[in-house]
Amino acid sequence: MTTETRQKRIGIFDSGIGGLTVLRELYKQLPNESVLYFGDTARLPYGTRTQEEILQFTNEIIGWLVKCGVKMVLMACNTSSALALEKVKSKFDIPILGLIVPGANAAVKQGKRIGVIATPATAASNAYRHAILEADPSVQVWQVGCPYFVPLIEQNQLHDPYTYQIAEEYLTPLIQQQIDTLVYGCTHYPYLEPILRSILPKSVNFVDPAVYLVEVAAKKLEIMNLQNDKTPKPTKFIVTASPEKFADLSLQWLGYRPIELQEISLSALLDQPISI
Repeated sequence: MTTETRQKRIGIFDSGIGGLTVLRELYKQLPNESVLYFGDTARLPYGTRTQEEILQFTNEIIGWLVKCGVKMVLMACNTSSALALEKVKSKFDIPILGLIVPGANAAVKQGKRIGVIATPATAASNAYRHAILEADPSVQVWQVGCPYFVPLIEQNQLHDPYTYQIAEEYLTPLIQQQIDTLVYGCTHYPYLEPILRSILPKSVNFVDPAVYLVEVAAKKLEIMNLQNDKTPKPTKFIVTASPEKFADLSLQWLGYRPIELQEISLSALLDQPISI
């Protein structure tokens, strides 16, 4: 590959700030890579959308990222990974990676009684159940749809007593099943870790698929000779609504406010790539 191709950005997208957990992991594992981060904040949360809507949104976003010239796309959204990855990855000529299989493969190495907390759409898809059982048919899997988590996180209500109450409600069935491993089936959920750890037994292992998605991305870049060997460019952030709110939450979760943050309309998403 040419130096110019290796210097292209990696595209990461999510409905909002959840994908920042993937971005944070990418900074750790792939510090030389430049990133274009897309947050579809005008249409969040994705987890209560229909499969048709998720497929439409995913097609639009990946099509736009490809027009912008990214060299790889990380779907930093479990709902999109569950409902759209297999349908879209053959449509584009760049690697498109999702969270489900890396997360499932990691989970079966951690335990035998696996709980998955996810958005309602991801849970209903059974994507994690299928992937986990494919990796190890001997394990048991329980899934819980958690419709209120993403809105509470996006509204920065982590310290609200109601959030703890909701978390307790969602986790109770998994505690009753005596799970030994918990999978974050949504990239927003690592922000809840202090709450979740305070409710679950201390022996429970936590699996963050973001860690393993980036590991897969690193291997793919190496195989395809796409690693950037130059100084990376600052991350460029694009959102479809509420840029100030996104910037405030980025400061909280990334430790800095985005230097390059731009809002684009949903209509521009269809036909106006940006210079990256």
